[in-house]
Amino acid sequence: MIFSRKSGSGRHAKDDTRASGARRLEEELGLVDDELEETGPPKADRPEGPYDVTEAPAGIPQLDLGALKVPAVDDVEVRVQADNEGKIQQIVLVHNDSALQLGVFAAPRSEGIWDEVRAEIRKQLFTDGVAAEDAEGEWGVELRARVRTPDGLTDIRFVGIDGPRWLVRAVFQGPAAIDPDAAPPLLACLRNLVVDRGHEAMPVREPLPLHLPKEVAEATAADGSSEVQLKDAANGADGADGAERRKPSPRPRRK
Repeated sequence: MIFSRKSGSGRHAKDDTRASGARRLEEELGLVDDELEETGPPKADRPEGPYDVTEAPAGIPQLDLGALKVPAVDDVEVRVQADNEGKIQQIVLVHNDSALQLGVFAAPRSEGIWDEVRAEIRKQLFTDGVAAEDAEGEWGVELRARVRTPDGLTDIRFVGIDGPRWLVRAVFQGPAAIDPDAAPPLLACLRNLVVDRGHEAMPVREPLPLHLPKEVAEATAADGSSEVQLKDAANGADGADGAERRKPSPRPRRK
């Protein structure tokens, strides 16, 4: 799914003419202003997590992948695809027969974008001949569908979580796409995920930068592998000993 860039009008909080003009230009360009004190949907509107880095609880073992800090949860494999510079293109968490793909994107300061993004995903699925339906979930309205893969029909569930200037898009596959309780460890990962948005202005819907830990990136570049399986998220954050480099494996077709 490719997120398109759109312009928006937004709101203008300062009275100063020059400041208002600059802010208007930023909004028309789809840039996010990081200096406003009021950002994203109110904290009370979100469940316990994912957390913004400014509000995350301390003491949770994590794998630092840049904009995303993935919690270490027993029986969950963290698989990433990255280029030779360690920049991550895909993160997939796996537990038994269920998987959770994670993505994180820049969002406007004043409102969430999941409703709009969900509508675009539905439209793309429809174009591909796939019917999708809304369903109420832990994080609000989700999108559920069944897609055809080389291994047969697969259920998928799109979840969107709007945070302060970011959107986490989570895609469940397998049993967890039908029954959220089928893979509690994956739910625990999403509930304890931490987003580090950073402070620089970015185009709305631009993917936030994700990268491998330095030691893992160096080891991956040395052997030319594009897929890394981090056996222990907490250890993987400290060095390459917690990772296995793997050749790319076939994956279900994503919408």
